Amino acid sequence: MLLIAFLGGVLTLLSPCILPVVPFLFARADRSRGSVLLTLVGMALTFALVSSLAVAGGSWVAQANGVGRQLALAVLGLFALSLISARLGHWLARPWVSLGNRLGRVRAFSGSSAALLLGVATGLLWAPCAGPILGLILTGAMLQGVNAQTSLLLLAYGLGSALSLGGLILAGRGLVNRLKPSLPAIAGLRRAVGCVALLATVAIGSGLDSRLLASTSSQGAAALEQGVLRAVPKALDYLVDKAGAASVETLPSKGPMPSLNGAVQWLNSPPLDAQALRGKVVLVDFWTYDCINCQHSLPYVNAWAKKYAGDGLVVIGVHTPEYAFEKVIDNVKAQVRKLDIGYPVAIDNDYAIWRAFDNQYWPAHYFIDARGQVRYSHFGEGGYAAQEQVIQQLLEEAKAK
Repeated sequence: MLLIAFLGGVLTLLSPCILPVVPFLFARADRSRGSVLLTLVGMALTFALVSSLAVAGGSWVAQANGVGRQLALAVLGLFALSLISARLGHWLARPWVSLGNRLGRVRAFSGSSAALLLGVATGLLWAPCAGPILGLILTGAMLQGVNAQTSLLLLAYGLGSALSLGGLILAGRGLVNRLKPSLPAIAGLRRAVGCVALLATVAIGSGLDSRLLASTSSQGAAALEQGVLRAVPKALDYLVDKAGAASVETLPSKGPMPSLNGAVQWLNSPPLDAQALRGKVVLVDFWTYDCINCQHSLPYVNAWAKKYAGDGLVVIGVHTPEYAFEKVIDNVKAQVRKLDIGYPVAIDNDYAIWRAFDNQYWPAHYFIDARGQVRYSHFGEGGYAAQEQVIQQLLEEAKAK
């Protein structure tokens, strides 16, 4: 599993979610290999630590993560400005140089500290798309709690990402080396990278990056991750049991709908159960608001809820958080209003409904017939035409009885 996690991290480079942090890492292309390595290690370690703490839960984790992100934005903003203005860069470096002089290791201390700090700041802001591999790691962690194995898997994922990003930085170094004979070109490139990094900082701080990434798709990277999982026999056996979906034509019963009990709060509806849903066709959608894949699938789910409500379809959104800040109920309420979600939403902060369904993915759709039997499931993006066909088929069955 460590190898799978590492390969999943390597494939992160193909995901659009990596784009916001690329400018900061590309700016290290002109640094020594040791400096670049420290930045990447700092990013991987911070990602593993923050993700592990997020699994632990608790409001203090969400608050600490929020403060950490603000500090990271400030650090990266100053870093970007130092690239644009050499004078500002020298001024910001003075305290490090002074401290380094006292310790007798000027260059080593200032360079290493700056590189590591940049990596930590980047790790605090980086929230990779939860593809099949990362989703498997995080959901396992949520169910089992924080432990050494989970942290190692997250670290392996982060190191895999660091390796692929290191290759990107080396490519940037090749460009810098070609431009070295022309000092004005180097200075211009430095300022350009600084401007891009500053824009990235503003975009992350304002949430613009999430809105822009919502228009992209990570289906290609997810398909590659599925390939990695299938290449490992144990993972294949696991996924066959957990993720196998029936054909649309047959739709055999997979057993009664699991319990919806355990939500910490319901939005747009009182708590629902099997009794309240008797005679209705139900679509249960596991989602979380900062998941790019969920942002891609939600418009379809919302459209189905509105289109088929009069025919007897009930859509239930189960908001199961991936990161600590997604556990803040006010944040979820704001996103529900923003996304114009009018169907019932169960806030599953304790993962009670997630466990009941034995779910593993964001997004995950479970289709239940009017008799309360699970008849079909779909994981991830895509397959929207087939899923709508399932809705229509189950509604026709309900009318015939």
